[in-house]
Amino acid sequence: MQTAGPVAMVQPRADLDSMAYGQPYSAPQPVVVADGGGAIGALRNSFASSPAPMPVGYAAPMAAPVRYDASYHLDAGDKLRVVVYGQEGLTNSYAIDAGGSITMPLIGAVPARGRTTAGLAGEIAARLRNGYIREPSVAVEIEAYRPFFILGEVTAPGQYPYVPNMTVESAVAIAGGFSPRAKRDVVTVTHTENGGSMRAVVPLGTPLNPGDTVFVGERWF
Repeated sequence: MQTAGPVAMVQPRADLDSMAYGQPYSAPQPVVVADGGGAIGALRNSFASSPAPMPVGYAAPMAAPVRYDASYHLDAGDKLRVVVYGQEGLTNSYAIDAGGSITMPLIGAVPARGRTTAGLAGEIAARLRNGYIREPSVAVEIEAYRPFFILGEVTAPGQYPYVPNMTVESAVAIAGGFSPRAKRDVVTVTHTENGGSMRAVVPLGTPLNPGDTVFVGERWF
C-alpha cells in the first residue's frame, strides 16, 4: 500500500527552509529502559482531547489533512518519487538501498540516509546543476515508508508496511491482536535514528516511526 508522504521541491534560488510543512507531535515522557545514541522522536503522545459537541445546525470547517513530520529522516527501505521537471528520463521511483543511497541516471548514487526530503532534493539539484542541467527543478516525495517490526506476544509477529500516523495499538491490531498471555497496558519500542537507538516502555497510544520495533511482553499472572 502506497501512502503520500512529505513533498520537497527545489527550484532555482528557492529557500529550502520555506519548504517545510506540518507540525511535529508533542513528545511524551516515556520511561527509558535502555539507551544509545540518537533520538526517539517517534515516541510521542497521540492522545488528544475529544472535541466538544457542536450545536445543531453548526457546520464544522473541514479538517486539514494530517501530514507526516517534514523533518522525517530517510533511511534504507524508504521508497521515493523523484520528479525532475522537464526531464522524463530522470523522473522515476527510487528505493533507498541498504547502503543508504538512491541511484539515478547521469549522477549515479546519491546519499539519502539521514536526509530530509528537502535535503535530498537539494543534493540532487546541486549534482544535476554541475554540468548536466542549467537550472534543475526537483521534487522528492515519499511513496512508501520502510516497514516496522512487531515481536513477542501477538498473534502474527513479523514485519509490516508502515502507514503514517500509526500507533502501537494499531500495530498490534495489524499483527492480529494480543496473544492470551500478552501484557496489554504497555509495550517496549526500539527506535533507531542516525546510527543510534533507544528503547523505551510506552503506552498503547504512542505513535510509531518507520523502522521501529515493537515488543509485546508476557504478563506474569
